[in-house]
Amino acid sequence: MTIKYKSNALCMENVPLAHAAEKFGTPLYCYSAGALEENFKSYRDAMKRVTPEKNFTVCYAVKANGNVAVLKLLKDCGAGADVVSGGELYRALKAGISPEKIVYSGVGKTEAELLQAIKANIRQINVESESELAIISRIAVKLKKKVRIAIRVNPNVDAKTHKKITTGKKENKFGIDITLAPGLYKKAKALPGIDACGVAVHIGSQLLNLEPYRRAYTLVAELVKTLRKQGHKITTVDCGGGIGITYKNETPPDLNMYALVIRDTLLHLGVHIILEPGRSIAGNAGVLLSRVVNVKKSGGKTFIILDAAMNDLMRPVLYESYHAVWPCRKSGAAKITADIVGPVCETGDTFLRGEKIQPLAAGDYVALMNAGAYGASMSSNYNTRPLATEVMVKGGKTALVRRIQTVKEIVGADILPPWLE
Repeated sequence: MTIKYKSNALCMENVPLAHAAEKFGTPLYCYSAGALEENFKSYRDAMKRVTPEKNFTVCYAVKANGNVAVLKLLKDCGAGADVVSGGELYRALKAGISPEKIVYSGVGKTEAELLQAIKANIRQINVESESELAIISRIAVKLKKKVRIAIRVNPNVDAKTHKKITTGKKENKFGIDITLAPGLYKKAKALPGIDACGVAVHIGSQLLNLEPYRRAYTLVAELVKTLRKQGHKITTVDCGGGIGITYKNETPPDLNMYALVIRDTLLHLGVHIILEPGRSIAGNAGVLLSRVVNVKKSGGKTFIILDAAMNDLMRPVLYESYHAVWPCRKSGAAKITADIVGPVCETGDTFLRGEKIQPLAAGDYVALMNAGAYGASMSSNYNTRPLATEVMVKGGKTALVRRIQTVKEIVGADILPPWLE
């Protein structure tokens, strides 16, 4: 574990987090280079136990944390990228990730984004609809290119995750009903500029049980067999991402067991496997540091008010998710019960309710744990609050990886219409 107490000081690798907070200010996202590398290598090593490395590609899901420093570090480890927007594609390319290792997913790609992806010669576009397929064909013909695509199928498998992040049930907006897929592959084969060489599936995020994957991948394997019998050359299966992490008491699946599920359901097909992990690479590699602004007693309760807010970390208000709060300096004092809240004028701006925590005072620093995924990437300027600064830790070194934003910069983007000048 790269984040732990050393002599009562909470450290990331060899850096006391209180020192980072004092140096760069708060709110502050801190990422552990060592944890990111370790988490990526866990996927690579698990897959290497079941198939040679040439037979799979781990495409990190950029939406989890798209900081270019994070992408460059993972690229140096051998990662590709799973992107869901033109902006994420730009980030991945800027980080030096080879287009041959980039997969473009997403339910609402614009024509401009598809043009961008096709011009970049990325590995594969995961198609979500017949109309999207037609647009890709039109662009491909215009550019005189052959575009590799996979059709994303919806297997109607319940991943048993939060309703806002499940993506593999028939009522979800993602993918093509798996029973209708053969008909769409037939249409794809007739379209110019299209190489329908893959099948893609992604059933959700934060999965804690491998059985939904086994069911989904078994259905995909049967589809691949059917497609091949119909004359389609299917060479790739995109397995999606979604392995869960521990936020509170969860027990994530063992990656070696996950690799065995892939081996047992898909590898006999001789396909190239693509994985799209995001949360399980970045989640526990990052924390959000915050300073206690005030401790308030009201209505028989104690409120620990932080300078971090829901605009910095929106997962608790959006998903009712749990992020443990650890003091950056452990006191050993008897714990109290408190609500840990932010300064935004909404009751939803609450991180934890009724939490047992050591007594804290104004000026103390705390870390909101497991915030490396879907933390900074989902943040906003709500209440005209600057985005949290971001740093990366490597051993005993700390470096800025996202500069400090100012209120002047935020407001400077506003433009008065002529009649108000």
